[in-house]
Amino acid sequence: MPARRRDTPPPNPGGSEKEVLVGFLDYLRASVIAKLSGTPEPAVRTPGVPSGTNCLGLVNHLAHVERFMFLGQDADWPATFHAGADQTVTSVISDYEDTIARVNAVIAACDDLSTPCARPARRGTAPSMRWALAHMIEETARHAGHLDILREQIDGATGR
Repeated sequence: MPARRRDTPPPNPGGSEKEVLVGFLDYLRASVIAKLSGTPEPAVRTPGVPSGTNCLGLVNHLAHVERFMFLGQDADWPATFHAGADQTVTSVISDYEDTIARVNAVIAACDDLSTPCARPARRGTAPSMRWALAHMIEETARHAGHLDILREQIDGATGR
C-alpha cells in the first residue's frame, strides 16, 4: 500500500470575499490538475464505476461548467463527461488551464459579486457571481473527490 502524504490546506488569504472564494476555487482547480497529471492511458479514460465516470471526462466536464457559468458558453452536458479520442491528459489540462485563465479574468473584472454571471439564462435570470463562485467551488470539490477515488483505483496514487 502506498504511503499517504499530507496535503497542503486551502489558502487563508484574508482579504475580500472575492479573494477568499477565488482562493478556494484555485486551490481545488490545482488539486484537480495534480490528480489528472501523470494518469496513464488508457486508464485515464476507462470508466472506474458503472456510471462510466473516468478521469479525463471529469476534467473535460469541469472546463465546460466553468465556461458555461462565467463565459456564457452552453454545452451538451452528457457529452462533456467524455473526452474525444484525440484528447490527451496534456490537452485536457491545457484546455482547463486556458479556461481557468479566461474565467479568472472575468472574475477579476467583477466589482460586485451580486451582479449576474454570464450563465445562459434558461430558466429566468442568471444567478449572481457570488452564487456562481460558490457553485463552482462545490462542483470542483465534488469532482475532485471522484478523481481521488478513480486515480487511486488506477495506480494507487493518493493525496493532492
